[in-house]
Amino acid sequence: MSDSFKVLFGMVIGAAAGVVAGVLIAPAPGKETREKVQDKTIELLEGIKEMLAKQEEKVEEKVSEE
Repeated sequence: MSDSFKVLFGMVIGAAAGVVAGVLIAPAPGKETREKVQDKTIELLEGIKEMLAKQEEKVEEKVSEE
């Protein structure tokens, strides 16, 4: 894994943890909090999918160069 991938992955995980903590600490009804957590989880998963797709492209480029 490249260093830039590790940094990006760490930033995504850190941001997700901060969002989840903020949502859970903020005063809101349970249903609203669950919806927010669900929405943020979906956003996080989409971000991870994008990040993995970019890394896959880089790997494919490296393989095709050889």
